[in-house]
Amino acid sequence: MIANEMFVDQVIATHAAVDLVEQLRAKHGPVLFHQSGGCCDGSSPMCYPIDDFLIGDRDVLLGEIAGAPFYISAPQFEYWKHTQLIIDVVQGRGGMFSLENGEGVRFLTRSRLFSDAEVDALIAAGRFGNRRRSGT
Repeated sequence: MIANEMFVDQVIATHAAVDLVEQLRAKHGPVLFHQSGGCCDGSSPMCYPIDDFLIGDRDVLLGEIAGAPFYISAPQFEYWKHTQLIIDVVQGRGGMFSLENGEGVRFLTRSRLFSDAEVDALIAAGRFGNRRRSGT
């Protein structure tokens, strides 16, 4: 990395979220996340067994948390691209289809706005525009 080049994670997780991901992975095997766009479960980050969720052609790979890929739909990415998503855990009931349902806790998305320098770094890295999922 060049000394003045900045790396910016677009999604990060709290220690509590990392711990929960590791617990779920121990029970269910490899997992992935998809930031829900509303409907039944609001706008919760949803955790699925990696083979039980079909990633769409327009889904964006935002990054990884605790080794689990984290996707978001393209329209939501356009709305949220100015923010870093911070995945946390709070008491409550998980999303109807999310693996933490029944654990007494749920994943929650918090966010913070990127600074101008961070946005510039994301643009320079090609990670601020219409980025498609990787691996296809």
